[in-house]
Amino acid sequence: MKILNIGSLNIDKVYSVDHFVQAGETLTAPHAETFSGGKGLNQSVALARAGAEVYAAGAVGPDGLFLKALLEQSGADTRYLQVMEGEVTGHAIIQLVPSGQNSIIISAGANGALTETYIDDTLSHFGPGDLLLLQNETSNVPYAMKKARELGLKVAFNASPITAQIFEYPLELVDYFIINEIEGQAIAGCEETGHRAILAALAARFPKAVIVLTLGKDGVLYHSGEEEASHGVYASTVVDTTAAGDTFCGYFLASVARGLPAAEALRMASLASALAIGVKGAANSIPGWAEVEQYGAGR
Repeated sequence: MKILNIGSLNIDKVYSVDHFVQAGETLTAPHAETFSGGKGLNQSVALARAGAEVYAAGAVGPDGLFLKALLEQSGADTRYLQVMEGEVTGHAIIQLVPSGQNSIIISAGANGALTETYIDDTLSHFGPGDLLLLQNETSNVPYAMKKARELGLKVAFNASPITAQIFEYPLELVDYFIINEIEGQAIAGCEETGHRAILAALAARFPKAVIVLTLGKDGVLYHSGEEEASHGVYASTVVDTTAAGDTFCGYFLASVARGLPAAEALRMASLASALAIGVKGAANSIPGWAEVEQYGAGR
């Protein structure tokens, strides 16, 4: 299975602070760092390091060539990645507090310049048996969903961040939803907040889709037809949660591509996420498959 990820690529500016800045407040960050990031890049890196055949698509400006190099070093194919003159690379400003939690502001940059023509040209190299992975940080996401299904690809959607526009997307075309409980509750239109209630509402609305509902410290729930599964989290020192969800997403899909059963895919994705939160930064925190296997031995 070839996995095409048309996703965001960002330059992450991370500021370590004592607490999240409040309205009218000015904070001095005693420590600031620059990392490679963006949900698309992170998920492509996770897929590649997990051994999947992944093609990283999207766009950067000339200032983002180091992101392209990182993808290639991680094992992702970048032949469909655009370097757009006259555009700046998307970037994120991240506040990181001592607990490891973060607060993020994103500017789309080149991520918002993906055209229908570009999507057509890229998808023309893929077909039945392949998978398109999308997030909600690039332009023309609904068009990509429709075009992919016309060509016979399956569609995986990490519905983050949640925006008003997402409710106008053709979500009935999605084969895999990989979402957290807040996203799941919003998409399902569910007033109840219980994990099982949200999962049931999603399954009722999208009966043909695989639902992977991540629950933070409460683990993850899985639903596909008559099959349900769950997995807890692994104890780990929390340093930075920035790429935890992206690591989970990439490892889950890579496990599916390997033909692993759902329970094992959830286990590998959970192990990888536990390792990722122990390292500061986004893409650089994502482990390789052998490291995850070793970490999971005997657990």
